[in-house]
Amino acid sequence: MHNFFHLMVESYRSAFVSLSSQGLRSALTTLGIIIGVAAVIVVIGVMNALASNVTKQFDDLGSNMVSLRADTRLDEALLGVENRLKYADYQLLKSRMTNIEVMAPVMSPMSSFLEVQYGQHVSRTHIKATNAQYQQVVQLYPQYGRFINHSDDIRRRRVAVLGVSVVEQLKLPQNPVGHYLMLAGDWFKIIGVAEAKGSLFGIDQDNYIITPFSTFRSIYNDYATENIEVLFIPHNINQTDDIIDNMRDILRNKYKLSSQESDFFKFETADKLKQQFNQIFDSVTIVASAVVGISLLVGGIGVMNIMLMTVTERTREIGIRKALGATPNTIKLQFLIEAVLLSFFGGVIGLFLGVSLTAFILLFIPGNAAFSIPFWAMILSLSFTAVIGIVFGLVPAIKAANLDPVDALRYE
Repeated sequence: MHNFFHLMVESYRSAFVSLSSQGLRSALTTLGIIIGVAAVIVVIGVMNALASNVTKQFDDLGSNMVSLRADTRLDEALLGVENRLKYADYQLLKSRMTNIEVMAPVMSPMSSFLEVQYGQHVSRTHIKATNAQYQQVVQLYPQYGRFINHSDDIRRRRVAVLGVSVVEQLKLPQNPVGHYLMLAGDWFKIIGVAEAKGSLFGIDQDNYIITPFSTFRSIYNDYATENIEVLFIPHNINQTDDIIDNMRDILRNKYKLSSQESDFFKFETADKLKQQFNQIFDSVTIVASAVVGISLLVGGIGVMNIMLMTVTERTREIGIRKALGATPNTIKLQFLIEAVLLSFFGGVIGLFLGVSLTAFILLFIPGNAAFSIPFWAMILSLSFTAVIGIVFGLVPAIKAANLDPVDALRYE
């Protein structure tokens, strides 16, 4: 045991001396490993931050929210069919369902974006026509002023709640409550500004205007009653599946759909969407990491080539060591340790470089992406580089161990 420990210490010391004497070559040899590890860390770090952003957005919506919207299959769309959910469907569900805490219809008129004007400034923004319960469903709170209320909806008031991006685009005062803007040919009074949500995948989540549902129904007439989405929160989240089944039965019975006919609508929960996004992110992260991880194999081949060259250059040294009693296993161990050290040091440098690059890149990603690199990713990267050193260091080590000492001593 003592002899083995002494052998390992001497092998590491010899490896350090050999690598440090060829500092520039060692640095260039590890370059492929450094780039590979850094790339993997950046991919995992950035994707993990984006996934955290998405999860936070869904958490803000509330895990118990359910959305009901029309669903048009691809084959139907190719035939010019467009399924719609009508306002009458919302009224029917609201009257029949008793285990719903809050329910809100959401209507986007004609085009999802409409032109809005304040003074000389004009912008295009997303219009959301809904009722007062929308605030509780999506957990949207005003930064200034107030949200629309039941009285606004009943009296069809021309009032609007703005996202912060609309305030900036129209050059409105920071607190624009009480000002008027032109929307759909009518003057609307600004009663509130919602808290900022930021951007997600480059999409501005604060570029919208919320108005009372009945107000836009009066402007757009029939269109508003035939193209809506329904958002609701169950009284008991454990009854969500039962509520969805009941709603499905009500709608299918209303439209007299046979058992062979598919639904023209679909239900989505925040938890389900979050799980789908997480699965997508996990898949993309694995694929992207595997692609950039190829550079690690390229770096491993570089280590092997340099080590083979080193064996050739040190042939005479190997002959002297063998003549002094060094066994093939001792020679093999030394060259194997050198390859592992090269790979491992490259992995450590690549890890620090990857962490630094990730922190730098996240500064330019909208939405205040949180810096978070999983500990397993760091350990896996360093472990993989050590494995690469062993795998690609074996060939040079075996070649060195098998050199004939007499021939090696004659080598010039």
